[in-house]
Amino acid sequence: MRSTLEQVFREEYGRIIATLIRISGSFDLAEEALQEAFTAAVSKWEHEGRPHNPGAWLTTVAHRKLLDAVRRDRTRTDKQAELEYETTRLQPFVEPDVIKEPVEYPDDRLRLIFTCCHPSLNREGQVALTLRTLGGLTTTEIAHAFLLPETTLAQRLVRAKQKIRLAGIPYEVPSLDIIGDRLAAVRAVIYLIFNEGYAASAGQNLIRNDLCTEAIRLGRVLCELLPDEPENMGLLALMLLQDSRREGRVNDRGELVTLEEQDRSRWDAQEIEEGVQLVQAALSLRRVGSYQLQAAIAAVHAEAERADQTDWRQIVALYEELIRITSSPVVALNHAVAVAMSEGFERGLSFIESAGADGKLENYYLFHASRADLLRRLHRLDEARAAYTRALSLTTNHVEQNYIRRRLNDLTAPQKGK
Repeated sequence: MRSTLEQVFREEYGRIIATLIRISGSFDLAEEALQEAFTAAVSKWEHEGRPHNPGAWLTTVAHRKLLDAVRRDRTRTDKQAELEYETTRLQPFVEPDVIKEPVEYPDDRLRLIFTCCHPSLNREGQVALTLRTLGGLTTTEIAHAFLLPETTLAQRLVRAKQKIRLAGIPYEVPSLDIIGDRLAAVRAVIYLIFNEGYAASAGQNLIRNDLCTEAIRLGRVLCELLPDEPENMGLLALMLLQDSRREGRVNDRGELVTLEEQDRSRWDAQEIEEGVQLVQAALSLRRVGSYQLQAAIAAVHAEAERADQTDWRQIVALYEELIRITSSPVVALNHAVAVAMSEGFERGLSFIESAGADGKLENYYLFHASRADLLRRLHRLDEARAAYTRALSLTTNHVEQNYIRRRLNDLTAPQKGK
């Protein structure tokens, strides 16, 4: 029963907490009420079995807990009447034997995700609040995932909630004239969560599966809530296609394996199929955006059975379109690498040098690692060693550090034999 409750928790938390926040106007009250409801479920479901509609059961009990909290304070507010109405309306769903068919109840997650990602909050607060409320992760889990002290993460959550309350940030879907910009922020937060899981910025592990999984789940929620937004589909497709390579990115010794060297039989075919279908569906809507183009690039890699069958010319063309839409030094760097694989290492290296000419990539370890790789292939070994050394100084992830050290050892080994 414990495992069943944990599954329900993950599946229903975001939906229920969003409804409770709408009704109570308080993140803290909503979280406390839902936690009490889950505690009640542990006891009741052990003896009476899981209800037919656990989400509705938990929602109803949590509403009661909210109403009890208001009554204990002996303070009649404009929220109490609404709480009483909601609790009465959901009353038939409390007992398992009463529920005959699945019951639809309000889905307020769209309001919640825009509130969590409001531009008045800093990015750290947006991420923490999104994972805590929509994701249902505990403060301890989020702190552990981002390698932060629990007190630091807790303070971020407190500050974010205070900002929402004191600034009067509305719990609503933005108006049509600003929803595009706000939706872009929501996608950015979800993708940031995924990227921290896909290539951890620090620590012993290259991949944090829990964060990748959570970001993909949030991406699915976004697609469910706004199904006609092609960039939502593009984001989900991109995460699925990147995540499909998870098992191939690290070998049995825990060492990083580059895309070129990965065993593609270890890639997740189901995620690839879903990701490719999402890319095609998104592009068919003819509102091309950056996530769709990045997903299309990932799809080209995914559809190549071997590295030497990769259609690099198509990838170069896709990067050129991406640069046209959203120019950035990192996109320029990735384009340069694709040029190197398509048109030759010398030409690719010149593109890399151009991408880094303004100094914006100087502290980006992948710039130096990519440059080092091309210098190695061109047998300019002294320059390659210097570039690898610079890359090593910039990464704090142990798996990436060990990979660069192996490259450096490979470069110095021939000289040791002289």
